Amino acid sequence: MDAPDLLRHGVGLCGRIGRVRLTVLPTADLGRDGLRGLRALLDAAFPADADGTGGFDDASFDHALGGVHVLAGPVHDPVGHAAVVGRRLLHDGVALRTGYVEAVAVRPGLQGGGLGGLLMAEVDRIVRGGYRLGALGAAARAARLYRRLGWEPWRGPLAALTPDGIVDTPDERGSVHVLPVDAPLDPTRALVCDWRDGELW
Repeated sequence: MDAPDLLRHGVGLCGRIGRVRLTVLPTADLGRDGLRGLRALLDAAFPADADGTGGFDDASFDHALGGVHVLAGPVHDPVGHAAVVGRRLLHDGVALRTGYVEAVAVRPGLQGGGLGGLLMAEVDRIVRGGYRLGALGAAARAARLYRRLGWEPWRGPLAALTPDGIVDTPDERGSVHVLPVDAPLDPTRALVCDWRDGELW
């Protein structure tokens, strides 16, 4: 793919802020300023609790890198973001090429105005165009948005491929959502994620 093809621009309509510019580009093209702006947005959208717990930690930030980013507003000072990174999810003996969605965030004050749906519409295009399956781990407050956009909560068993073998992850039931593309899925069989530091799903 030639370099110019890696960059995609578009303009969408968002109820609260009107016209907003969407940019899609790989992590390599964010640059230092873009990474700083992205981290600032994520820290603002996912603040730590009063006791210092929670928030958007370094492992979660690392999970959002290495794929493509959908950015709303200026690249170096975005008001919204979603990333699609490649993972392999095992299901029924097949390693499925999966577009895993990370770090979906909208700047506080603009949340609830339609920008999240605009970001996820572009995510849908990316997942359907390049992967056999889409998947994400949904926070409770965002699950309704994802379901409205066609993402389905995974009803079957969940597990992770760890250095100690395959380990069940039952606590993730209800939060893991999938967007089927062309992969046959059997909800009686486990969906198994690959290993990574931090939260596995």
